[in-house]
Parts: sequence; structure tokens; C-alpha cells
Amino acid sequence: MNLRIPTVVMAAMMLTACSKKTGPGDAVEVERGAPLPAGAAVITVKSEPVAPRIEIVGTVGSERVIHVSARLSAYVKEINVAAGSVVTQGQTLVVLDDRDLREQLAGAEAQLRQAEKEFQRAQQLYREKATTEQALSSAENAFHGAQAQADAVKVMLSYAVIKAPMAGVITDRRIEAGDLANPGQLLLTMFDPQRMRLEAPVPARLIGKLPLHTQVDVKLEHPDRSLRGTVTEIVSEVDALSRTRKVKIQLEGAKGDVLPGTFGRLAVEETPRPAVLLPAAAILHMGQLEMTQVVENNRVLRRLVKTGPAAEGRVEILAGLNSGDVVLATAKE
Repeated sequence: MNLRIPTVVMAAMMLTACSKKTGPGDAVEVERGAPLPAGAAVITVKSEPVAPRIEIVGTVGSERVIHVSARLSAYVKEINVAAGSVVTQGQTLVVLDDRDLREQLAGAEAQLRQAEKEFQRAQQLYREKATTEQALSSAENAFHGAQAQADAVKVMLSYAVIKAPMAGVITDRRIEAGDLANPGQLLLTMFDPQRMRLEAPVPARLIGKLPLHTQVDVKLEHPDRSLRGTVTEIVSEVDALSRTRKVKIQLEGAKGDVLPGTFGRLAVEETPRPAVLLPAAAILHMGQLEMTQVVENNRVLRRLVKTGPAAEGRVEILAGLNSGDVVLATAKE
């Protein structure tokens, strides 16, 4: 007799058969991971002391910045430099209109000549006992007063020509020809490009790592290079908001191409601590996931890890590996 089994019942029977537990010899357990490639380089993970490097951002400036100001009231006749001009010590920067002063000097010198004649005449009369000592003293005082007045005008006249007090670079120009300059008014700003320094706000807890005269490395953004530096000054005041102290580091090897305001980094090493480090090539990146390939029983298994800072081609492993684990030296997908 032919019996037809419904399709639903047949499917249920097949599912029951497939879900039945197998006993020894019925199936072979599949091993995890892939076989270890022949000759693959491996690394045994071990902990080692590491001194974390903290990068501190600073700003470059010059040790010598001079603000050139006017010392008398006069119109600007000439201005011979602009922002970015390289000047030598003693070079003429600004010339002020000195016509009024020259007229004053001519008058003062005329009074001086007259006072000198009166003094000489008084001396002659005193030697001939034809005048009093008081008259001689009065003529002498008048002569010295006229001389001092003429000298004062000459000094003021020298202020009409403003010269560079040092060799350097002009960074700012605040006045143009024809403008009226007044005493104390800022005309130009210049800096010494051979004496540059990095000023960095260092956390107070790290100040002990940077004693005076310590040699440090400074990485500049522009120009892109590293320079050696020496700690020359530590400001004693602690900033109340950032809890930092300003450290000034004199840069060695600045050749005039390092400009004020340049961005720089200073690396400070903290107290060493144990850490696990692996070559960057041993880390496998899959999207946002990071893995290493761990070797167990001659098979390669992928394991998620959490990484930290990288330096000199090695990456710190914060979590996922333990000392004694064996990993592939070069991770492969």
C-alpha cells in the first residue's frame, strides 16, 4: 500500500534527524583558526618599562624684541623699511622732518657765540680790574647756559634720524611718510632672528622633568624640522586656570628662517611604567577594529586589541594581550 507523507511532516522528520546529537566517532570537531604558515615570524609578547612621552604645545618667539618709538614731535620725512625687511645695526630706518630743530639750533648757536664773546670780554676786563668778580661770574654762567642749550638742541636733532639698535628683522610698521610722529609713539617692531626660543605652558607636575639647563628636543611646524634646545627660564607663577608654568627654551641652530609665532612641540617623558609593545606591522586594521593574530597550537587566531600611542614604529597594546602570548610579527588578512 502506497502511503503519501505530507510535506510538513517530512520536513519535521528531517529537522529532527539533523538536530540529533552525535556520539564519538560520528563527527570530527573543526579546529579554530587557520594553520600557521611555514616559516612565519612570530613574537612572544612581554611587558617592558616604557616612559610615556607627553607632547606640550608651545609658541616660538625671539629673546630680543625691540619696539622703535619716536622721541620728538615731527612729521615723517622718509621711511626706509617695511615689514619683513632685514636690517643691520646702525642702518637708518626712519628720517623725521628736522627743519624746526635746525632753526632752533641756529638760534642757540648764535646765542652761544654772543655769550662766549661776553664771557671773553668779562675775563679781559677782570684781568684789568675794570669789572667785578660778580660780573665775570654772571658772564660765565650765561656762556655755559647757552652752551647747554645748543647741546640740547643737537641731541634733539639726532633723534630725527632713527637707526636700527641691532641687526634683525622688521615685523611691524605703524607709520607712513607724511604722518605726524609724537614722542613715545610706536613706529616699528623688530626682532633678533638668531636668538629664538620656545615658550611652552608645562603642567606643574612635570616641571621637575625640565630643570634649568636641561637639553631637550623641539619639533617645529614651519620650517618642518627638529632643533635642540636648552631650558633657560622657568616662570615661578602657576597659571590658576591651566595649572601650568611657562618654560622658556632657547633654540640652537635657528638660521633666521624660524619666525615668531611658529607652532612647536616639546616632548616630556613621565615616570616609566610596564607596557606591552608590538611592531605596527603586527596590528591588523579592519574598519574601526584592530586585531592581532595570536598563535595557539600551531594555528592562527584573530584577537581584538585596544591600542595606545605609537612611537618609532611600535604600538602600545592597552588590552587584549598578555605576557607570554605569541603573535605573528606581520599580520595578514
